[in-house]
This record gives sequence, structure tokens and C-alpha cells, in this order.
Amino acid sequence: MTESVVSVSGASFAYDGQPVLTDVNLTVSQGDFLAVLGPNGGGNTTLLRLIMGLLQPSAGQVSVFGREPAKARGRIGYVPQQVAGGMLRRDFPVTVREVVLMGLLGPGSGRRGFLWSAADKRRAEEALARVEMGRFATRRFPALSGGQLKRVLIARALASGPELLILDEPTANIDPQGKFCFHEVLSRLTRDVTTIA
Repeated sequence: MTESVVSVSGASFAYDGQPVLTDVNLTVSQGDFLAVLGPNGGGNTTLLRLIMGLLQPSAGQVSVFGREPAKARGRIGYVPQQVAGGMLRRDFPVTVREVVLMGLLGPGSGRRGFLWSAADKRRAEEALARVEMGRFATRRFPALSGGQLKRVLIARALASGPELLILDEPTANIDPQGKFCFHEVLSRLTRDVTTIA
């Protein structure tokens, strides 16, 4: 039987008394790809935050790998809607490889600094290869295009070997050609990891 990765049962949520989600029910099984569609302000990001345990439902239940979402965070890779590179100065001295290595700093890693082993660097290179960004490893992160930035952030999320990948509005701020390339990369990734986007 396929393992249930995410289970949402009768979940509701409101901001300051204003309902955003009402009685949401869904199940995501291992190997599934779930696309969360809706207008801006329609509760897409709120639903993803409930699944990650960053918010608590006002009614109903959410579980991830059969546990409270906050207790499963070490098994989740997350790609935010906003790309941090847009807020960085273009000359900020962080490379693509360094951004991906930061994905190894997540919950349960036990790390206390930025000393990377050869195995860590291999994991970063493998993650970059999966999103076709290996040749950009030494390039400055803020100098990349919107689509390239998103792919690097996916590599950062993949570096820790997540069992569930969550992408918040993954094609926001990407030009049409970049969206096409991005969708090709995403379709290959979803063969290996359960994905919600």
C-alpha cells in the first residue's frame, strides 16, 4: 500500500477572523504531484504553511508522514515564492554552490557552522545537476535570472534529500521561456520525490 505523505481533513484557517480556507480535505500519496491552483489571496500559500506546520488550522487536522507537520520538517524540502536574490545586491558575494550548501543546514542536521565536507560538496553538485545548473556553481547567486534563481532554490531544497518537496508558486516572476524550461526540470524531479506546487 502506498504511504500517505500528507493528509488534510476538514482543515480551516482564518486571518483575524476572515476565513481563508474552509473545510479542506486532501490526501497526497508517495510519488504524487499535487498542483495547488487558485487566484492570488486564495489561500494557496496558507495551505502550504499548514502542511509545513508553520500555521495551525483553526479546525480540522493536518498530518505529514502520519505526524504533526512540525515534527516532519526534516523530511520536507521547501522552495519559497519570493526569491531572496531579488533582495540581494547584485554584487553580494554568495555563490550558487554556497546557496545550495545552505540546504544542508535544515532541521536535524546537527550543524553549527559553514564547514563543508567533500561529501557535502558532492551533494550540492548533484542537486545542481538535477536542475541543470551545475555549470553555474561558482557564479554569484544574485546575478542569475528569475528562472535560474528558482532552480537554484530547488537544488538547495533537494540537497538534504527530502521525501516531500513543497514549492510555493514556483513560476512567479519567471518569463515565458524560463517557465517552459522550469516545467521541464520540474517534470523530471517529480518522478523521484513527492511534490506539492
